Amino acid sequence: MVEWPDRSHSSVKSTTAHLEFAKRHLKDFPTMRNKILWSDETKIELFGLNAKCHIWRKPGTIPKVKHGGDSIMLWECFSVAGTGRLVRIEGKMNGGKYRKTINENLLQSIQDLRLGRRFTFTQDNDPKHTAKTTQEWLRDKSLNVLEWPSQNLDLNPIEPLWRDLKIAVQQCSPSNLTELERICRECEKLTKYRLPSL
Repeated sequence: MVEWPDRSHSSVKSTTAHLEFAKRHLKDFPTMRNKILWSDETKIELFGLNAKCHIWRKPGTIPKVKHGGDSIMLWECFSVAGTGRLVRIEGKMNGGKYRKTINENLLQSIQDLRLGRRFTFTQDNDPKHTAKTTQEWLRDKSLNVLEWPSQNLDLNPIEPLWRDLKIAVQQCSPSNLTELERICRECEKLTKYRLPSL
């Protein structure tokens, strides 16, 4: 018999943290929601895992593609005013590339969305977001960062935008990475009109 580690303490601790987070922001959310800038990154695959697609084919006629083939990594931010810049990340995203991405695109997105100086930046607890050097960069830029509960259930409302984008891309059936990026940029313009209500 296999004994699984007891995670009940961790689960209770996580639930308690989520509840405390909600209570802390319940009263201020109606006024601060207009000044929150949500951000995230996602991987969009050329074939396969963006949305399920089933086809019938004769064996051996089309080569099999494992793990969705090639993909691109995208970063974006949004507020109730709209979406910021959609940025393609070359290669694997790490702390250095993340800081470079937000350094080159976050401030421009803030200007494009007319958020002014009093806004709250939100990112999840990915290691590249919580890295000491990233935190120092955010402090150096005097950005107000919303603390994020650990082991959250993906509270970031940017996730529905990523889902819409992936479904739209899948329906266009891009054949290479250049076409995939072009379609992402075209479809991303449509997501500006489908922002989730906060």
